[in-house]
Amino acid sequence: MKRRQFISSAALSVTAMSTFGFISFDGKKYVGDCATTSDILGPFYRPESPFRSSFHIAGETGKKVELSGKVLHQDCTTPYKNAKVELWHCDAAGVYDNFTSDFRYRGTVMTDSDGSYSFQTILPVPYDAGGGLIRPAHFHLMVTAEGYQSLVTQLYFQGDKNVASDPWASRSSNRVLEVRALTNGTSQVIYNVGMASKLAVEPASLKKLVGLYQNESKPEGILALFEYENSLWMKNEAFGNQFSYLGNNVFEMPNHPEGTNVFMTFEFPASGAIQVSIASKDSTPNTFIKQS
Repeated sequence: MKRRQFISSAALSVTAMSTFGFISFDGKKYVGDCATTSDILGPFYRPESPFRSSFHIAGETGKKVELSGKVLHQDCTTPYKNAKVELWHCDAAGVYDNFTSDFRYRGTVMTDSDGSYSFQTILPVPYDAGGGLIRPAHFHLMVTAEGYQSLVTQLYFQGDKNVASDPWASRSSNRVLEVRALTNGTSQVIYNVGMASKLAVEPASLKKLVGLYQNESKPEGILALFEYENSLWMKNEAFGNQFSYLGNNVFEMPNHPEGTNVFMTFEFPASGAIQVSIASKDSTPNTFIKQS
């Protein structure tokens, strides 16, 4: 599937953050409270990117830039040592490496004792996402720290004319960052991260949901759900889209602008397989049945 086709069909998902603890399955439903805020997650995340801080490639084009910052505990003061920071972005032609073993413009670092991280790479470029939408240039960032919600977000850049017309970037003023020129011919972007506690499904309960599901009305339609970083994900061509738990057996893949969020509602029949209905706000639900 081409990039613009995939974005059109799967759109852009987000991850939710909360101040509450784990929730569990009581035999009929998942129980727990959920108060969330959210940040964008693009559909091209790939796990297990190599540990490296430099993304530079021989013969590459593009403006060199350093992305750096600190990861802090939720007190916004104490540095978080050994937080996992993953960065990925498109190349100078607007293309993501979704498949090769080179993991071009993808990499992982761990924060040092001061909570600091840094990457040396190039500035990504805007690209045509289809339907008349030009996405502004952006970095994708995932920060994982034990005891906290995994933060997945996108970082945009001041001066990009596409920010104002983008339905996601235009709502993210605190993540539209200055690109500061340095004297050595490169530039610098700084982004500091404050972690937050996570509302997550208890791992044993989450495992009840993972597996293959068959479309009730179209047997050829198969849905694959899996667990990653203690969250529920739906498989896609690159890796997957993450869903956050809302309560009452409902999981959400938030997707701005409003009204296009995708919801999964689970049912647990006493004498049958788990069922899940998938629908956006105004669409007719598709029902899938878990295969043994």
